[in-house]
Parts: sequence; C-alpha cells; structure tokens
Amino acid sequence: MKRLGVMGTMVWDTIYRWGGGPAVQEWGGVSYALAAFEAALPSDWTIVPLIKVGRDLSARANVFFHRLTRRAGAARLIEVPEPNMRVTLRYVSEGRRTESRQGGVPSWSWEELGPMVRDLDALYVNFISGREIDLATAAALRRGYGGPVYADLHSLFLRQAPDGTLEPTGVPDIASWFACFDVVQLNDDELGRVGGEPMEVAAGALAAGVRLFVVTVGPRGAIYFTFPNFRLRGRQAMPPGPVQTARVPAPSTPAGDPTGCGDVFGATLFAWLLDGASPDVALAEANRLAARNVTAHGATDLQYHLRGELVPG
Repeated sequence: MKRLGVMGTMVWDTIYRWGGGPAVQEWGGVSYALAAFEAALPSDWTIVPLIKVGRDLSARANVFFHRLTRRAGAARLIEVPEPNMRVTLRYVSEGRRTESRQGGVPSWSWEELGPMVRDLDALYVNFISGREIDLATAAALRRGYGGPVYADLHSLFLRQAPDGTLEPTGVPDIASWFACFDVVQLNDDELGRVGGEPMEVAAGALAAGVRLFVVTVGPRGAIYFTFPNFRLRGRQAMPPGPVQTARVPAPSTPAGDPTGCGDVFGATLFAWLLDGASPDVALAEANRLAARNVTAHGATDLQYHLRGELVPG
C-alpha cells in the first residue's frame, strides 16, 4: 500500500450561513481534505495525517480520526498545549465571507517533519493557518523529500489582524514558495495578489519548478497550466515545450454551504493525479466533488456524502 501524507490544520468552525438560520459548529480546515481523500483515493493508497492539534480539542480530534477508514495505522497526530484554532465564518453572500480566528498550533520544523515524511510516497500540504511550515522548512522539504508534493497556498495570502479578523495580503518571495512544490493550487483572488497577468504568473511558477499550476474560479470551474502530456509520476522533470492551458468547467452548483469546497477540490484533484489521470479528467472529478460538498455541513463523515452513500449507524 502506498502512503499519502496529509498536512494542514484542523479547525473548529462556527459558520453563519448566508440567508440566516442557526450557526453550524463543525470540524473544518484540513478535515475537509481528509474526508475527500477518503472518498477519492485509489484503493492502493492509505492516508497518513500529519496534524498538530491543541490539547483543548484533542479528544474531539481523535474521534474524527477514528471515523476515517483509510488511515495507515496510527495517525501522526501531535497534541500540543496551545489552544486549537477556532474560526468564525460569516457569509455576506453565497460565495463571500468574513473570517476571524482565535488560537493556533505551532508550525512544523524540518527537524520534526523530516523523519515523518521519509516513508511517504506523496505529500499534500494545505495552508489552512498559513503557518503550517515556513519558507525555510518548505525549501528543506523540497531538498530532503523525493516524492510529489501538492500545495494549496490559500492562507499564505491572508494576514491576521489583532482582533483575529483575516485580511487579504500578498506573499513576499512567492517564486521561492512555488519552487518548493510540484502542484500548486490558488483561487482567482489569490492569483490577482501575486501581481502580473495570469499567463505571466503561471509561466513563472512553471519556470520555478511547478509542474501543474491550478487556479480555481468559483462556479466557472478551474483553469490549469502545465506542459504537454503531463502525468504526476514521481519527481520527473517536465520536457521543454509550450505551456498548455485550459479551463475545466464546473457542474451546476445548488445553493448551500461552500465552506471547504477548495479543500475538497484539491484533495480530489491530487487523488486522481496520483492514479495517473490527466489534468482534464482529474479537474473534472475535483469540480464534481467540490460541487457535491456544497450540500453538506462540516467535515465529519463527509466522505460518505461525497460518495453518495448513507452514513453507517
């Protein structure tokens, strides 16, 4: 069995939905990606969560992990004394929201992370807090780990104000971040904060070492940039050639809760790429499961909903 490391931050969400109704409290953050990997990974892969969780929510986190069936033995779940991250999301329209945070666990150092990735066949990194690893650790990961690495850079583009509110920001030395990963996911707002025309940004990312650069564009689907005949097989260099780009449309999405759609999208995309799918096929499936996620609330047992199954009693 192959082993996929999943790094990110588990978040306890309080969600105020657009249109009113009671607040929903549920697991969020990388929990959405874990559920999507449960639903989408090929049968010869298992999940190795690389998660730090605050002592205040570690018991709840363990309940969540034990409901996952694709774990490769014990999860590499590290309890820390700091309070776990809690996030309040208030939707101001169907797709726009304000976000504020409290708490947060420490970053991973390379000294901690290096021994934990040694036996992994691939690694998924989701910047939920934006502090999962710093640039020096990401660069050490690139040098010291040989498998393919997927990164959703989302919260690198957010800074936290003193009151906990999150504000959009740019990312200094973004080219150095790009150089650390094989597949990079941004949304269209984040792409705009990189600066420059989209094709120019994508070409710069590919020149830095990214092999597949993906930009989600909400209900319009996702756009990808790569080289011809891309397949995700190890850390192979891409042959020179013209940049290939296309938009893969998303299915019609019903009204609902869009929290976690980007996380479900990225995990599904990586799962299909690991199975040898082309970008067009993998992105179509990622769009499909992200759209299905809209009709669920929270990440607990989400894998069953994504597969169209009933949750076991």
